[in-house]
Amino acid sequence: MPTHPDLPPSSVPRPLEGVLVADFSRVLAGPLATMTLADLGARVIKVERPGAGDDTRSWGPPFSATGATYFESVNRNKESVCLDLSDGGDLALARELALRADVLVENFKPGGMAKLGLGYEELAADNPGLVYASISGFGSAQGAALPGYDFIVQAVGGLMSITGDADGSPYKAGVALVDVLTAKDATIGILAALQARTATGRGTRLEVNLLSSLQGALANQAQAYLGAGKVPQRMGNEHPSIVPYQLLECADGPLAVACGNDGQFRRLAEVLGRPELADDERFATNSARVKHRTELIPLLEQALAATSASVWQDKLVGVGVPAGPVATIDAGIDYAESLGLEPTINVQDASGETVGRQVRHPITWSPGFETRTSAPPALGEHTESVLEWLRH
Repeated sequence: MPTHPDLPPSSVPRPLEGVLVADFSRVLAGPLATMTLADLGARVIKVERPGAGDDTRSWGPPFSATGATYFESVNRNKESVCLDLSDGGDLALARELALRADVLVENFKPGGMAKLGLGYEELAADNPGLVYASISGFGSAQGAALPGYDFIVQAVGGLMSITGDADGSPYKAGVALVDVLTAKDATIGILAALQARTATGRGTRLEVNLLSSLQGALANQAQAYLGAGKVPQRMGNEHPSIVPYQLLECADGPLAVACGNDGQFRRLAEVLGRPELADDERFATNSARVKHRTELIPLLEQALAATSASVWQDKLVGVGVPAGPVATIDAGIDYAESLGLEPTINVQDASGETVGRQVRHPITWSPGFETRTSAPPALGEHTESVLEWLRH
């Protein structure tokens, strides 16, 4: 992508300026992928069921002044058009949208779009440059009939087996993490396909599924099994390969401490007033600390009990030992703001009035470009204008 260092952000083309995305997805993974494309400048037209729309429009509380916060979290910068795909006329308009699109994203059950005449083969015959992204729970082979819900995939894919206390119940992550990971994989695939299209002139069909995205994100935990035959188990907040890398109890509560190398551990021991721990052969190296974690952790917490977590945080960070509190989401956003990360953006309605605040797209660009900030659309807000465009 060319850069324009001499132009102000408002004059720099957005990376996906001119790309049209037909969004036939709902719930989280698909809508998050298409919102990312919209944040990067694409025009995203979201096709919704008349009367009901995306399932997440009713997933609440909580509700903001303008709708369900779940829906709003992944649908900004889009246009909403209502089409009844069981109606021949509306289906024809949906096809026209797909034929004009550069990208189509769908998460129907595998084969569902093809039954409507909106499958990749049918559309690519008339729109050979189309990048067609299908998102499912378990792929289009033997798992095609299985419904794809994040919670189920966390269970059957192994994530819950390594989440929670060692002697407690398995837990899901506190957010629909698999959906988020799948959205990012879909976005990566779409961007790569668009880049390939510049050389070949042809689009492609790409498939992503929740189970594969989860297992691709298991990283060292999956490789422990594949490479060493070791099946990871739940360890609470402990790390299987690094010690200390967990919550440690202070006088008033827990503190997250992460010693990624022996130098950091030595500085931790010195700050705690126990420098001899770094010379103890049981703790001198990370491998030794992993082996002797049950002996080390009580010694560290005994020293930490002398004062509060906030005091220890200041002391540890001051000497380069990573440490931090267990913050609530509001405190986490405040912390990001204090670091100058500008974690949120204001979104505006069609009149330009600010109607809410959202977490911004996490990439910072330099030189920058004008970012979109339109609020998530009301159901069918753009139906009239989009249909008028499709009919001409």
